[in-house]
Amino acid sequence: MATVTVNISFKDSLLAEIDQTANQESRSRSELLREAARIYIRRNNRWSQIFRLTESRGGDAPISEFDVLDEIQSYRREKKASK
Repeated sequence: MATVTVNISFKDSLLAEIDQTANQESRSRSELLREAARIYIRRNNRWSQIFRLTESRGGDAPISEFDVLDEIQSYRREKKASK
């Protein structure tokens, strides 16, 4: 698999946090940023799938990310209470 070098600009403070985290985890800055990008893309794709599913089922009001999180918390409380 080919790799491509990309130039990205960061504020000094954010770059310091990136370097500190990479150092704490004993990995390179590039490894940390690649993983962060993969996680972001996966999360964004999951939310897009959820919203497409809710749109395809219809409904009057759009569902937000916070609505979904509230439903998850509610489900977990009910599940815990039923044990």
